[in-house]
Amino acid sequence: MTTQQSSLGVVTPQSVHFETPLPLRSGASLRDYTLVFETYGTLNADRSNAVLVCHALNASHHVAGLHGDLTGQPIPRSEGWWDNMIGPGKPLDTDKFFVIGINNPGSCFGSTGPMHVNPDTGRIYGASFPVVTVEDWVDAQARVLDAMGIEQLAAVLGGSLGGMQALSWALQHPHRLRHCVAVATAPNLSAQNIAFNEVARRAIVTDPDFHGGHFYAHGVVPRRGLRVARMIGHITYLSDDVMDTKFGRELVGRELGEAPHYSTQEIEFQIESYLRYQGDKFSDYFDANTYLLITRALDYFDPARTFGGNLTAAMAQAVAKFLVISFTTDWRFSPARSHEIVKALLDNGLDVAYAEIDAPHGHDAFLLDDPRYMGVMRAYFDRIAAELPASTRTVIDATATEATP
Repeated sequence: MTTQQSSLGVVTPQSVHFETPLPLRSGASLRDYTLVFETYGTLNADRSNAVLVCHALNASHHVAGLHGDLTGQPIPRSEGWWDNMIGPGKPLDTDKFFVIGINNPGSCFGSTGPMHVNPDTGRIYGASFPVVTVEDWVDAQARVLDAMGIEQLAAVLGGSLGGMQALSWALQHPHRLRHCVAVATAPNLSAQNIAFNEVARRAIVTDPDFHGGHFYAHGVVPRRGLRVARMIGHITYLSDDVMDTKFGRELVGRELGEAPHYSTQEIEFQIESYLRYQGDKFSDYFDANTYLLITRALDYFDPARTFGGNLTAAMAQAVAKFLVISFTTDWRFSPARSHEIVKALLDNGLDVAYAEIDAPHGHDAFLLDDPRYMGVMRAYFDRIAAELPASTRTVIDATATEATP
């Protein structure tokens, strides 16, 4: 089956505008803002089959399906970032569920972010866009659901930074979701992870084209910094075994055993070529200020902080059922971090299922097609589907309009 045949087809983004300010954890607020989202499947009569999918660092609301051109024809290689997971007959089956992907504020994929105009100044936000947190994103997502008339979700699902948002949903709005599915995530970042983020940020802010975050006014983009930031990040997403198997010590364009060029400037090894390719591609579409905002949101996430570092006490607010998944070779968000989450949930007597997948791919495994992983997800969402009322096929209008505060 081809990708297009197995996909949802062309999906049209939607948007909802909010004039009511969104209070932020920093003490600032965001007003007169727009959030972009996509939906897949149909909402049942009692609005009980909605699943929110939270996106990770460089992803967006385009979770599944294909982008279309001006004629409505599918654009090749424009699949949503979790298209293998979501769609008809897939683990998160859109014949059973109404799936929602929302682009978070501060992103660079349509929702109000640093490249948009600040209504208070009439100038592009740039570096003045307020700092946002995972908790702020969850509050923004809740407003979109309010506008759609969805009071409770069947599940909130996310991987990596999306998994943090799923956990935060269970704590901020405990009665608005029945299941929380947190994949390849952690209850907070380790010092090492914060360090990786800081090196990536420094690569961006020290680029001469950054101009203090107001590079839009100068008509430039800090591509060099973005390239290096992406290269640093990409290394952390892959396992040592995968990098060795895929690239090893192979030289670029030469047979095994041939001598290198003995240059400190040229690309010599295939892994160097791969990282530079990833960096070049990333710098063409991602916004530098957005990268700073999102990595900082990662750094700040720590629901146990207000409970003296006690994660069990923090998780006492949750009432949902949980599925937690980790991958053995994920050294950025290791299984040990998932064990912390599971223990805190069990300490509170919550319903928890845990799967630790022995996969070689590192952190990126949560995006890939490991059959054991897909099997766990399919079985869990089948369980959720079995809880739905028999009226799941009755379709209702879920067009979003701004919620009344």
